[in-house]
Amino acid sequence: MSELDIQIPTAFDPFAEANAEDSGAGSKEYVHIRVQQRNGRKSLTTVQGLKKDFSYNKILKDLKKEFCCNGTVVQDPELGQVIQLQGDQRKNVSSFLTQAGIVKKDHIKIHGF
Repeated sequence: MSELDIQIPTAFDPFAEANAEDSGAGSKEYVHIRVQQRNGRKSLTTVQGLKKDFSYNKILKDLKKEFCCNGTVVQDPELGQVIQLQGDQRKNVSSFLTQAGIVKKDHIKIHGF
């Protein structure tokens, strides 16, 4: 028995690498575009995760003029500044941000139904 090495299998976590990547600063580099249902057919589009060095008010002004909708910049204690637009503008906002050169296409995550 002394010649045989007994190896006990250790627990394998298949999600260890994914959790390590999401927990760091890598999750901050994504721009999240979400839609929230209000009442009835009304909806609200939120954009969060833009870099701090951008002027949120100028981006909002261009978005409002481009898509003919109203919007505002909201200060959230956890998420920082969040742009809110009326209506479901997810595809429009993502194409606008990529064409303007603000964010690359692979750094945008679109959420919602």
